[in-house]
Amino acid sequence: MRVAVAGGTGLLGRLVVAELERRGDVPVVLARSRGLDLTTGVGLADALDGVSAVVDVGNVTTTSRRRAVAFFTAATQQLLAAADRAGVRHVVALSIVGADTVDFGYYVGKRRQEELLAAGPVPWTLLRATQFHEFAGQLIDRSPGPVVVVPRMHSRPVAAREVAAHLVELAHGAPRGVTEPMAGPEELDMAGLVRRRLRATGRRRLVVSLRLPGPAGRAFADGGLVPAPPFVMGSETADEDLVRLVAGRG
Repeated sequence: MRVAVAGGTGLLGRLVVAELERRGDVPVVLARSRGLDLTTGVGLADALDGVSAVVDVGNVTTTSRRRAVAFFTAATQQLLAAADRAGVRHVVALSIVGADTVDFGYYVGKRRQEELLAAGPVPWTLLRATQFHEFAGQLIDRSPGPVVVVPRMHSRPVAAREVAAHLVELAHGAPRGVTEPMAGPEELDMAGLVRRRLRATGRRRLVVSLRLPGPAGRAFADGGLVPAPPFVMGSETADEDLVRLVAGRG
């Protein structure tokens, strides 16, 4: 099957492409590095020719509500319109647990994506997932200097490769609308995860956990990013992820 991957050069996108290849599918990468622009639609018509399904893991790194809403509005509208014209039979999109309820800037952008997907012209499936194991490392990288500032939050971190495999499985099935969310096997505190990752990689940094202000901060701290059952549970634990991380550096 010919499957397009929006955001196919990112962390998750590369894993989706690898999973498609493992299954014998033909992945089509939709990314600026391939001469396409999701927000303007440039190059989408040719890229989607002959494509049966699209896996949308396109992303923008921001906490700004304005920027997140602008990106996901433009990218989703362009992708759905191009997919409809090309006769694509199924769009599978990744969102985040809490996007439908937590009024945090990035989440509001994902909520807009979900709304457009549901109202769009192409049959669809939506998967909400929790933070990836790599999120702790991203928080470290975004905090230069001796202090790592971490939002106070509970999560069930999940392996990105397991999410990628599940997205491909969904793309091979019939459209399901909003499907069961996906989360990892352990409910953990994010500051603790950051400290464990620092120790595992031999770095010494002070970790400061701060509660974000307002209702969003309350949701982060009180489990608003943890799905209620039933949900699809990944198998890889945080410690197993760290073992793979350290082994990969060796």
